[in-house]
Amino acid sequence: MMQELSLNVLDVAENSVRAGASLVEITIEEDTAADRLTITITDNGCGMTPEQVERVQDPFFTTRTTRRVGLGVPFFKMAAELTGGGLTIRSQVGKGTAVTAVFGRSSVDRMPLGDMTQTLLTLIGGNPEIDFDYIRILDGRRMEADTRQFRQVLEDIPLNTPEVLSFIGEYLEENTKELLNPPPCEP
Repeated sequence: MMQELSLNVLDVAENSVRAGASLVEITIEEDTAADRLTITITDNGCGMTPEQVERVQDPFFTTRTTRRVGLGVPFFKMAAELTGGGLTIRSQVGKGTAVTAVFGRSSVDRMPLGDMTQTLLTLIGGNPEIDFDYIRILDGRRMEADTRQFRQVLEDIPLNTPEVLSFIGEYLEENTKELLNPPPCEP
């Protein structure tokens, strides 16, 4: 099993890339009052039939030719179920797929979220032609990093340029820190 949820996100998002997605949305929402952490990865790739949706949750099924098993989705599902949560997959052929994992936020069995900044930099750096929209929500407060907006500012500079990846990493770190540690309210 993977040691951090960010690695599960990376694996599922890479499935989206292999499915021909031009846009992958990753949303992480924490609701402390409901004691819930929800991770959703949505893409506009080729989608799956209902039979494929069932089979993708089987660890002995994979569409890849480089290995005989596909453990990413089954491990993600197991990680969610260990915390009292679960995993759902909605998919439509030709439209895309949404994978949603719900975790008991305070469960002792919940793996740490891990390094989402590095996960996103890996996805963007390895797939500069694909757009990624990362949304992080904590108790209603929100931050977002959308490569479509970065592209507008950068014009023809590729997203996988080292300086651009460094900027995106700093942007993610700064905004995540602000989301997780908001400044105190002023009277």
